Parts: sequence; C-alpha cells; structure tokens
Amino acid sequence: MNSAAPALVLPLAELAPHLPERGTLIGLDLGTKTIGVAACDPDRRLATGVETVRRAKFTADAARLVALAGERKAVAYVLGLPLNMDASEGPRAQASRAFARNFARLSGLPIALWDERLSTAAAERALIAADMSRARRAEVIDQHAAAYILDGALTFLRRSAVLRGEA
Repeated sequence: MNSAAPALVLPLAELAPHLPERGTLIGLDLGTKTIGVAACDPDRRLATGVETVRRAKFTADAARLVALAGERKAVAYVLGLPLNMDASEGPRAQASRAFARNFARLSGLPIALWDERLSTAAAERALIAADMSRARRAEVIDQHAAAYILDGALTFLRRSAVLRGEA
C-alpha cells in the first residue's frame, strides 16, 4: 500500500478532469458491517458487482480494496456518499468522508465521492424483480448497491464528455 501523499478525494464532478479517459473504476458502497465492491470495464460502459468485504479492521479492509483495484488495474475509486434526502450530510456521510480521507493515504488512487441516495433501495428492487431469494439478496445487496453507485457515476462521466464535445 502507498504511504506517500494522500490521493485526491473530491466530488466526481471535480475529480473527472483528473481521470484518464480510459481505465477501470472501482465502486464502493460503505456500510458499517460490509463494503460492497463493484468494478467497470476499462471503457467504462458496464458496472458489475465484484465482492462484499466483511469489515474488520481498517487496515485489513483497505488492503483488500487495494488488492481488488490492483487485480483490475483500476485508475480510481468511486465512493458512495450517503447524503440525506435534503442533500445535507449526516453522521453516515461524515463517516464516509473520514473513511475516504484515511483510505486516500493508503490507496494511491484518487477517490471520487458520488451521491448514493437510494442506491440500496434501487438495488433491492432490482433483485426482487429478478425473483432472488431473501437469503441470496442479503449476500449480494452491497455489491449490487456499489454497482448502482458506479453506474450512476459512469453515466455522469459519459454525459460530461458529451457536453464537452469529447464523445
């Protein structure tokens, strides 16, 4: 893990100009007991669930996330920021920001913060629609929420590129 200067931690709109045009992004849905992990292809077209990391100690969690990013040659992380419905930040958003600050010291990759409101609810609806059992949903909900977060970020990046005339 990297112990140099911390990587950038910015809202996705501010981090986007610093990202390479191609490269895998790792989506993270940070919970108190688990971290849902998703990844996209290098062309940033499709987000898929990868793993649900059971939270232990911060350094162990961070090491697993860094390993997953390394396996996929990722260029950045997209961390869901759990804003309140009125867009204010409560304790969960503050905890996510603290995680991002600490993780940035170890990750070596930039971390984009992305509004994750309703991501778990949307993932749950999709899994129910797919007729997945309650037990199976519990196993995969966090990585599906991470994929939902990452998919929203990918859509934002594509729209931003179109508006800049790059796509």
